Amino acid sequence: MNYNNPKLHFLLSLSLALFIASNGPLSFSFNPNQNDGRRSTHNGVLMTRFSRSTRSPSPSSSSPQVFNVDDFGARGDRSDDSQAFYKAWNRACSSKFGVVLVPKNRVYHLKPITFSGPCKSSQITMRISGTIKASPRRSDYEKDTRHWMVFDNVQNLRVEGGGTINGNGRKWWRNSCKINKALPCTHAPTAVTFYECKNLRVANLRSKNAQQMHINFQKCENVQAVNLRVIAPGNSPNTDGIHITDTQDIQIMNSVIRTGDDCISIVSGSKNVRATDITCGPGHGISIGSLGADNSEAEVSNVMVNRARISGTTNGVRIKTWQGGSGYAKNILFQNIEMINVTNPIIIDQNYCDQDEPCHEKRSAVKISDVVYNNIRGTSDSEVAVKFECSRSSPCEGISLTNVNLVREGDGVVEASCENVSFDKSGRVFPRCSNT
Repeated sequence: MNYNNPKLHFLLSLSLALFIASNGPLSFSFNPNQNDGRRSTHNGVLMTRFSRSTRSPSPSSSSPQVFNVDDFGARGDRSDDSQAFYKAWNRACSSKFGVVLVPKNRVYHLKPITFSGPCKSSQITMRISGTIKASPRRSDYEKDTRHWMVFDNVQNLRVEGGGTINGNGRKWWRNSCKINKALPCTHAPTAVTFYECKNLRVANLRSKNAQQMHINFQKCENVQAVNLRVIAPGNSPNTDGIHITDTQDIQIMNSVIRTGDDCISIVSGSKNVRATDITCGPGHGISIGSLGADNSEAEVSNVMVNRARISGTTNGVRIKTWQGGSGYAKNILFQNIEMINVTNPIIIDQNYCDQDEPCHEKRSAVKISDVVYNNIRGTSDSEVAVKFECSRSSPCEGISLTNVNLVREGDGVVEASCENVSFDKSGRVFPRCSNT
């Protein structure tokens, strides 16, 4: 890899600077042709210093008003506590600095519920110390089969507290067409959706057994997701851990994700995404996509995955796009990742096809460019450890591999498969494509 390449300098420094502080997004400037002392190299990858923005508002100096859901009629038994949660939320939302308290050592059952903003509070907190559990009755979701808990249009929101959000999803899994192919394919609810929220922190929580996706960030800005434990059986269908769509400036840190689908999925409209210190598996790995389904346009940019341990998953780090789509996935960095018995450790698939019958080849494709794989090591559970299956009409460009070492357990053979891709390499790269 040519580290004097200004384009590569810019890509790596931009990716590494995607740190979203709790008090607001970061600002930085960098001229790749000017060495002013702000740059240094570490493990062969350019690092750039960055400074914190002060645009995010400070918390209110007044004491918070705490609204305990028990004081509004929540019982914490098998009865429906939805109305008590509504009332506590509305009071907190109307206060100057409100906290909704979900007490520990209690289990509260909720039907589908939306916590709406905007709020008068300069900061509002949902402090979940106990357990919130979803109603298992499918009839409760007749009006909206896609959502259970929604936080809609709330600014300066914190959801934290050390408790558990239980999607109670086993009945939904049993009725999935992926479990029973005789059943029609229908939607199941996402456990928790954050929609159009700004300045959001979700921290120190356990999410388990979601009906479908666990946590969805949709059209949000300036997000921190920290110290999360997201758990579902490896055979639970479509239970993505953290799903990111149309969201920018988001940081996921210090989280363990063990589910039946993607640990983290990043789809169209997302930019400035950083995932750091992630433990993933079982599941389908960390995915960008799928993108471009049904001939749609998709745009994803400035994504960094740094320090991850991926174990026993179907994929490691994957970019997947449908034929016939348009748009781009660009400026992506995967680095410092350990793979343990992963079926497809490194994979780009521009011919993604989630159906039984073959997909017909199309001329258009989502453009994939400027993707860096740095310091990725471990074991592959299949013969093909590196797979770049790119489009003939829109080949992958600017793919870089540095210090990649993937082997089979024992003395098994491992290889790379590369189609319609241009890339460079430095350091030890194994396995390598035949044209390198």
